[in-house]
Amino acid sequence: MADNAEDQEGATPEPTPKPLKSKKGGGMKWLFIGTLFVVLGGAGAAWWMLGGSTTEAAEANEPELSARGVFAFEPFLVNLADEGGQRFLKATVSLVVESPEEAKHIEETPVIVAHVRSAIIEVLTQQKAPALVTPDGKAALKQAIKERTSPLMPNKKVLDVLFSEFVVQF
Repeated sequence: MADNAEDQEGATPEPTPKPLKSKKGGGMKWLFIGTLFVVLGGAGAAWWMLGGSTTEAAEANEPELSARGVFAFEPFLVNLADEGGQRFLKATVSLVVESPEEAKHIEETPVIVAHVRSAIIEVLTQQKAPALVTPDGKAALKQAIKERTSPLMPNKKVLDVLFSEFVVQF
């Protein structure tokens, strides 16, 4: 036992494990992340709510569907801009304007009809067949026609472009 006592006296005591401590600032980190989450969530909610109200306001300014006017053109048959010039598009295009009176005014003014028809032909002949057969391609074409024809009609606005016939020959 004496040897045991000497061993105990001369031996260095084993270190006791220290309790694990969290790193400094760990609580601050989570507070920052939580605050950031709340701020971004609130900003997103505000953006969504304000976006909905501007859409509703824009829709309120447009006339009802039954109050709009439509001006239909004779069918267009054009060469597309594909290589070789061997692809064609046949499309019947109608322009939706704000009222039937505006549509009648366009119809009764041959100069406007000629300018608008020419602009539509210019837009159509710049297209390529692979793009036109996709829904996105047709939507882009409608937008291009709308943007190109609106300035040609004084004090009138093209609200929509409609296709009643649309055939791409490959």
